[in-house]
Amino acid sequence: MDGQTLTIGELARKVGCKVQTIRYYEQIGLLPPPDRTDGNQRRYSGQEARRLSFVRHGRDLGFSLDALRQLLMLADHPDQPCETADQIAERHLIDIERRIDRLSALKVELQVMIKQCRGNEIRSCRVIEVLSDHGHCLNDQH
Repeated sequence: MDGQTLTIGELARKVGCKVQTIRYYEQIGLLPPPDRTDGNQRRYSGQEARRLSFVRHGRDLGFSLDALRQLLMLADHPDQPCETADQIAERHLIDIERRIDRLSALKVELQVMIKQCRGNEIRSCRVIEVLSDHGHCLNDQH
């Protein structure tokens, strides 16, 4: 941005998030408090825009705010080994794999439930029956 600064609205448009999100990230310490004009308007530098882009991309990848906070602290000290960052990413990957497994099991259960539905009246509807009695589920993990 070559020394230029952005208002909060400009930053939100540039990064693709809401103004309220930027304020929230400031409140919880993911973004530092920005400089302010004499009229108390927030002004953001290129460094703050990059930091917000980092957070936004991390959120798009499903990282928690706590994980992003840790990753930002690591990014603020670039001479450190990246072992901790790798561990954070590995834990996140394991979590995603667990969610995929759970969603795959739910998909199979829904497919079976729909296929078994007799499609006549609600009194014989397999979908309603399964939802009414958890004991009919194929997978007790949900």
